[in-house]
Amino acid sequence: MNRYQQAKEELRRSPRTWLITGVAGFIGSNLLETLLRLDQRVVGLDNFATGHWRNLEEVRGLVEPQQWERFRFVEGDIRDLDSCKRGCEGVDYVLHQAALGSVPRSLVDPITTNATNISGFLNMLVTARDAGVKSFTYAASSSTYGDHPALPKLEENIGKPLSPYAVTKYVNELYAEVFARSYGFTTVGLRYFNVFGRRQDPNGAYAAVIPKWTSALIAGQSIFINGDGETSRDFCYVANAVQANILASVARCPEARNQVYNVAVGERTTLSQLYSLIRDNLKTAGINNDRPPIYRDFRVGDVRHSQADIGKACRLLGYEPTHTLSQGIEEALPWYMLHC
Repeated sequence: MNRYQQAKEELRRSPRTWLITGVAGFIGSNLLETLLRLDQRVVGLDNFATGHWRNLEEVRGLVEPQQWERFRFVEGDIRDLDSCKRGCEGVDYVLHQAALGSVPRSLVDPITTNATNISGFLNMLVTARDAGVKSFTYAASSSTYGDHPALPKLEENIGKPLSPYAVTKYVNELYAEVFARSYGFTTVGLRYFNVFGRRQDPNGAYAAVIPKWTSALIAGQSIFINGDGETSRDFCYVANAVQANILASVARCPEARNQVYNVAVGERTTLSQLYSLIRDNLKTAGINNDRPPIYRDFRVGDVRHSQADIGKACRLLGYEPTHTLSQGIEEALPWYMLHC
């Protein structure tokens, strides 16, 4: 039995109370589903800026009625201190997922990105500290590596940020470190690398690449690739991110706390390879779209290559990715075929 299995068994025996901010979003709703299946008590906070009520309804249909009864929803904004306080009441662990993601969005509207990702983050830190929660695990980002060229990415080596979004996620790490040192408050940052999976919205100007391309191919549309197709990413299925959140929250080893970890698979896939993988999986499912991709200009603020070293998370947290990119796409595909 690995450390994640051990953690889940312990939670089943001794339920805790969790707060998930951004609970109606993609990662937040997957965390909610997993925790409710483990018979945990969950408080969810969301303002529906990027999340959807349909995600919560889907989770409701996937868990037992008595498990759903353990969920309490608070509609509120992390920029509002009172909403944060209502969310943190009686909570053991915080999983802070609420943020305005997307590099392009931050370039268009840096003020709102800053207000949500920095001021909102600080509100959550303060209220969680004052509520006496056991740990505060937050969504950090691989964008923090900025222009540092080395691969794979090691947590201690970062460069200059390339977008307002990257600045906000770096500031989150600085604030978390200060709260750990100044107040003895346990924080853990998870630098996500291109997380994808069920309930990730394929629509909108800032949709992530995997749901956006999958939806377009299902609809018989053309795919647009920014750059020459050789840009690469470390794509991480959402089940891996859920595992990292739970392990980080319940970690008992002092060395594992107040750290930042890469959350990924440790592999690098080019955009052209990704296109072929999605297209071929859809063909196997009976959907044929052989339109060649259309290449266009590189996108401002994008990093050329990204690949994580996950050794630190494996060593200190017991993190063991359960899904590769291809396994994640295969598992998520039925959801996209049903909802796109």
